[in-house]
Amino acid sequence: MKIALDFRPKLFQSLKSYSKEKFINDLMAGIIVGIVALPLAIAFGIASGVSPEKGLVTAIIGGFFVSFLGGSSVQIGGPTGAFIVIVYGIIQNFGIEGLVIATFLAGLILVLMGLLRLGSVIKFIPYPIVVGFTSGIALTIFTTQMKDLFGLTVDRLPGDFLSKWAVYAQNISLISWWSLLTGLLSIAIIIMTPRISKKIPGSLVAIILMTIIVYLMRRYLGITGIETIGDNFEIRATLPQPEAIPLNMETVNRLLPSAFTIALLGAIESLLSATVADGVTGDRHHSNTELIAQGAVNIVVPFFGGIPVTGAIARTMTNINNGGRTPVAGIIHAIVLLMILLFFGPLTRHIPMPCLAGVLIIVSWNMSEWRTFRSLLKNPKSDVIVLLVTFFLTVIFDLTIALEIGLLLAMVLFMKRIAETTRVSVTTDKIDLSEETGFIHDDEALTVPEGVEVYEIDGPFFFGIANKFDECMKQLGGKPKARIVRMRKVPFMDSTGLHNLESLCRLSARENIQIILSGVNEKVRDVLIRNKMDERIGSENICSNIHEAIEKAELFLQKQPCCVRTH
Repeated sequence: MKIALDFRPKLFQSLKSYSKEKFINDLMAGIIVGIVALPLAIAFGIASGVSPEKGLVTAIIGGFFVSFLGGSSVQIGGPTGAFIVIVYGIIQNFGIEGLVIATFLAGLILVLMGLLRLGSVIKFIPYPIVVGFTSGIALTIFTTQMKDLFGLTVDRLPGDFLSKWAVYAQNISLISWWSLLTGLLSIAIIIMTPRISKKIPGSLVAIILMTIIVYLMRRYLGITGIETIGDNFEIRATLPQPEAIPLNMETVNRLLPSAFTIALLGAIESLLSATVADGVTGDRHHSNTELIAQGAVNIVVPFFGGIPVTGAIARTMTNINNGGRTPVAGIIHAIVLLMILLFFGPLTRHIPMPCLAGVLIIVSWNMSEWRTFRSLLKNPKSDVIVLLVTFFLTVIFDLTIALEIGLLLAMVLFMKRIAETTRVSVTTDKIDLSEETGFIHDDEALTVPEGVEVYEIDGPFFFGIANKFDECMKQLGGKPKARIVRMRKVPFMDSTGLHNLESLCRLSARENIQIILSGVNEKVRDVLIRNKMDERIGSENICSNIHEAIEKAELFLQKQPCCVRTH
């Protein structure tokens, strides 16, 4: 029941107060976003290693389902540049069949993440990791477009970054100057168009103008050195028929890491896009609903041969800027793309490949976030290390390895930072009470009885601090009659900290040293009781404050035959 209640598509909420005015705004926004999405869907499809038709199909199905089921009112779904690298790599290693399986598995993972309500957890992924892999993807996309930009006649490019540039260097003499001119003109048009009109997408203007120019050059001037989509692909003006997905455990096991990367990347990009949109519209998206919607569409898309779908920040912002405020705009954008595929699909065969390369070069530039990257280099060393490691692993190896090692490194450095901020101190004479709260004291200090040592842990008592606690006791080298462990500043305790405390109790019992705990909060007390530490220590020796703990220690010392300190 809870899972069902947590799935709240924005479309159905929006329709309750829908009006003619909202429909007109959504209609205009949907048409414009559909036009903007056209060249991007084609370019992303080709760059990912599939046909442009698959890119369009992905944008149609993805755009419809993300808006129909999603948790954001303005999110536009479809293929994005972030997936180019991972999709291309999967196709290189496992073929189209591998991509279909990996996308399907990623969809299942995303749905599971939504059902488990992990939408808010995704937001805790460190920002240097996001910037690192995003910038790495941007550089990789830029690299993949050099072949089409320069018109190099290379049959098959290697998969890795360094080998690609080696091939480019070896074939530098094969540059087609007409292709290079086409690509550079496309880039110039995309850059200049916003200065004339911000309503018209520069990529669409570039594609229309350069397609006409190249068509005339090929037909009337006999210039054939510029490749077009039709030279490499055939676009059918129909939606593909669904096909079965060949699943077997061996393939699933091999593709699970790639599927996890697709799911994690899709979750991050979708929720980031939805969060940015919320900041502009003042709305609030449902993160778990969004994850379930993203998962559902990535389960459906593979049956039609599509590539992974996620929320697209650029198209979402275009939707907002043109008046879209409900999911109806996203559905209209999908219908516009469907109409273009059915009625104008064959015309796309005349689009020049260098022009698409220009479109993707601009996309990679916008993705690079080089200003943010540069500013992060001024941050603490741990953030810089995570940023650079994630960036270089993305570029040199692949996104799967980059995300895994980046997350692992970020966690290790975070735990190291926590361990460094957690302090263990020892007192054998007087305790400063100036920081105590909740008590009225006649004196600023509390005297520690002879034969008692007071240890204070300031921070979480977890595996990163357990050794530090041991070292602190060994440095004293003495043998007190009682040890008081102050835990007023311990927010939580993990199993290693608990084991460390158990060892201390066991060793102290052998030497007839009493352990007393002070200032234990409810959460830590529950952990101790669940693990029967109250029986080992004695429930009366788990005290709520230092005064009570000192009294317990004094009572214990009175029962001892001798209470002279031996150190």
